[in-house]
Amino acid sequence: MDIALITAGQMYRYYLRQVLVGDGRRPGRKPLRKAQQDAGVPVGRWIGRGLPAVGLALGQEVTEAQLRSLYGEGRHPDAERLVAEQLAAGKTPKAARRAGALGRRVKVTGADLVFRPQATLQLLWALGDEVTRKAIEAAHERAIAVVLAWIEDNAAVIRYGAGGPHRTRPAHGLAAARFRHYEARSGMPLLHDHLLLSLRGLRPDGVWGAVHSEALLESAVAASALYNEVVMMEACEALGLASEPRTVTAGRRPVMEVAGVPHELIRWTARRGEQIAACLTELEHEYVTATDDDGNLKFAPVVSERARARLNRIAARKTRPAKPKPRSLVQLRADWRDSARAFLAAGADLIDSLLERARTAARAIRARVAAVVDVGLAAAAVTATVFVMHKDGYFHRRHLLAEARRHLALVQRGQRREPGLDATIVDAALTAHCTDITEARTERGRSPDYRLYTARWAPPGPPPARRRPAAAPDHDADREPPADPAGPLLPVEPGEWDIPRVPLRHDRAVIASTVLSARLRTARRTGRDPYDVFAHQQAAMPEQLLLFGQEETSVRKKAEPVVDVAALRTDLEALELTADQISRLGRAGQRLAALRKDANERADQAAADSAPSAQDAPAADPSSQQHQQPGPEHGQGRGPGPRL
Repeated sequence: MDIALITAGQMYRYYLRQVLVGDGRRPGRKPLRKAQQDAGVPVGRWIGRGLPAVGLALGQEVTEAQLRSLYGEGRHPDAERLVAEQLAAGKTPKAARRAGALGRRVKVTGADLVFRPQATLQLLWALGDEVTRKAIEAAHERAIAVVLAWIEDNAAVIRYGAGGPHRTRPAHGLAAARFRHYEARSGMPLLHDHLLLSLRGLRPDGVWGAVHSEALLESAVAASALYNEVVMMEACEALGLASEPRTVTAGRRPVMEVAGVPHELIRWTARRGEQIAACLTELEHEYVTATDDDGNLKFAPVVSERARARLNRIAARKTRPAKPKPRSLVQLRADWRDSARAFLAAGADLIDSLLERARTAARAIRARVAAVVDVGLAAAAVTATVFVMHKDGYFHRRHLLAEARRHLALVQRGQRREPGLDATIVDAALTAHCTDITEARTERGRSPDYRLYTARWAPPGPPPARRRPAAAPDHDADREPPADPAGPLLPVEPGEWDIPRVPLRHDRAVIASTVLSARLRTARRTGRDPYDVFAHQQAAMPEQLLLFGQEETSVRKKAEPVVDVAALRTDLEALELTADQISRLGRAGQRLAALRKDANERADQAAADSAPSAQDAPAADPSSQQHQQPGPEHGQGRGPGPRL
């Protein structure tokens, strides 16, 4: 799911002229409905619980006048009719205009939420029969409805009062217009819906207010994870399928796809992605090599994740082709089948057996899925993943919620789960594995959505200030670079650039969650304390998580493996680890146990060295002796520390 804010000017210049007519070009005087028919896309429909508050009905057709009024001016969808009725009743023009107002005017009038199923669902929708197509479209619509309801109940916030200190949810929900498209600009299948969400809502006191766009953007990742989980779950339940993780980019989170669908077909639809990737490489090279007049770097020496996301959007705009000639859905599906057969050549027979292959793979996968999700293990895995993925180890509840939904999609493999299980996992993670470090100074900071957390095993200390470091002066900038003894370098082709990028953290996050979950399993079997701060630090701190590519040392001992690899196979599949790497992961658990033992020995030795001798020790008063609890001075970084 993608999200973008809508302003009044965008509604006229972009949406009414292009997006709502299948991303084509609408002539200025052509009616909206006629332009949609010519483009081969259906008309828009109203959805959302807030429709009755503005006099609309569920499934009602969206008209151009309603769009101009609600999203172009932030007024009532039928403002023209209301104003005319008030004028006919003898009201003044000023009073009549107030009848169509929805509170005060604001710059941002809506949000464009774009929902698209996973690539393998797109293939089944485009190449399957009519029953398969309708089932996937129904799953797509169901997932959109679930996400919209979650936004209305948990993400949409109306601020009011001087400076917006007070916050409330829309009392009657929100209104949204849904528009469906069938193809990408490359002509390949791309089922996706544009949901134009109105950011006007009624407060409990009956006054119209504006939904805070910043809060909506902050919840976009959690909403996207919910859509991905629900659309796959609904499609798998309806068609008897199962999902599996597919690694798109090494080091990044895997994508849950339908099991049994050949991944070669994804390359058939990825023409647009290949164009964007080629342009992105050139932009990244320019980003890390661009200099100003003084020879200093304009941007940064490495490409961060945030910079890469922005460059990707620029690459998408630069490589955006013109929309192909409009075709009906029936014609599109026929052309897609012919194109897919030509792409596969010798394997063209796979097109007619995609669904059966997927169902065969699903039967083997569903037999391995546990009937009940272990909330405790899920909470430990989610906390470890979020802690490692965030650079400073600080996060909010919404980050845990998004990761909990990804975790459920991974372990459930397309099976339907009980409602609210994601929130249950988050609550368990906050209770058992997180520490609240919020220093709230405002009403917003005291709300549950904005409380700041870190993992219980994180080193103590305040969050670092988010300030851009000042660049040190380069006194050697004016000096001539030394001559290269090997002579001038040969020109490097775009595909041969070695672009420095910030290391990705997902591999470490999955391994950390695997190790910590294994320790929790071991603690349950042995009855020991399930929370070992030192061991958790060794497993989850990114700078200490050096598990692969190291030579074996004397730390390895003949002890019982700490990591139950067989029980955690589901999580490890997402990394596509080799047998040798899985073996190293098991030995990594042994090294963690050895490190723990070594730390205990050092603590005992330090305590023995610092203890006074028997001759120098004063006589103790038995009446004054009492059990003392370790205070803050006994924590990490304060002397030898307690025995682990």
